[in-house]
Amino acid sequence: MKKDDCIFCKIAAGEIPSRKIYEDSDLIAIMDLNPTSKGHSLIIPKEHCTNIYDIDEDIAAKVMKTAKKLATKMTVALNCDGFNLLQNNGETAGQTMFHFHMHLIPRYKDADNNMLKFTSVSFSDEEMDAIRDQIIKD
Repeated sequence: MKKDDCIFCKIAAGEIPSRKIYEDSDLIAIMDLNPTSKGHSLIIPKEHCTNIYDIDEDIAAKVMKTAKKLATKMTVALNCDGFNLLQNNGETAGQTMFHFHMHLIPRYKDADNNMLKFTSVSFSDEEMDAIRDQIIKD
């Protein structure tokens, strides 16, 4: 299903030009228009899905297989020193385009802002146990 007001659906349908690096019957991979590094690209399912919560499981698996293939190829072609795969879900998590997509971000030793930074938070052992119990509860 295509969503008429979705830019990524329009790119996947060829209605908006893009710099494709990969395409098959289910996915398209394009260079990001606002890259954070040389080669920063996106894998986008052709069928509209908003995020990880509503993507078809087979397509999600295909996204990851394609990410591995492209990351390997891009690492050699671009001579990068590392690689990030990033996928955001929901505005609070940084999602700005509400069509599932995975970022392929080559990283270079001498580049500015080379690493994604995470701030650690602390939880007591009891809190960690309670969080685990929430997650594994049926």
